[in-house]
Amino acid sequence: MPEAAKARKPIYVEVQDYVLDLINGPDYGPGDRIPSERALADTLGFNRMTVRKAIDRLVERNVLERNGTSGTRVPLVQVTRPIEVRSTLGITRLIRNAGGNPGTRLLHFAEEPASPSVAQRLCVAPGTALVMFRRLRSVNDEPFCIETSWLPAERVPSLVAEDLIAGQSLYDLLRERYRLTVTADQREISVGTATELEARQLALKTGAPTLVLRLVAHDADGRPIEYMKSVNHPHHVVFRSSGGGDGRTAEAGTERGTD
Repeated sequence: MPEAAKARKPIYVEVQDYVLDLINGPDYGPGDRIPSERALADTLGFNRMTVRKAIDRLVERNVLERNGTSGTRVPLVQVTRPIEVRSTLGITRLIRNAGGNPGTRLLHFAEEPASPSVAQRLCVAPGTALVMFRRLRSVNDEPFCIETSWLPAERVPSLVAEDLIAGQSLYDLLRERYRLTVTADQREISVGTATELEARQLALKTGAPTLVLRLVAHDADGRPIEYMKSVNHPHHVVFRSSGGGDGRTAEAGTERGTD
């Protein structure tokens, strides 16, 4: 069998890739309907059963949803996160307040030396021992963001993975065990591209756009206690800021952080 034939993807996967490119482009957002199966079949030159198989797989992965008789669409935003520094609600409480069921899965936990960029954000010397952990966040069993946190190891002695697996709020843990209260943070929001790991966990295509939140949390003395990077699914999360007192809001697509 020729090598080209061996390497060719199944046809339904080619259809999936086409649809993923379509919905990750500038013309589609949360709630938008995608072309019908018939229209996709005509455009791509494949039969409808193949297109339906591809769409079914994307629906199973929660990349798309079927909306009764009105067709298939990009899912609506499920998590709204405030940008304001004055917001003190953690992500778990935000989801619960909105009537959702929050979930957290620990993906990685280790101690590692601070890279120059992370050291600068935490105001420590490069090479300083840090506790690093990565968590997958979900709402109603649907993953929507991956959060990676770095904390100076000397500030959180004896912190272990089991402390985070138990599902306790990180900030509650810092306050109760270490007498560290987060009083302020600095935030940056930007657009990123999904790595292979991020794409796999968030049901995105590698290289697809993501919403990235970077946050530095400070203790009561103004010392950085945590640097956190949150990679968010652009169709499931929206960052919202109040509009300066006139009741309006400005959306950038979510916020705050780590507990």
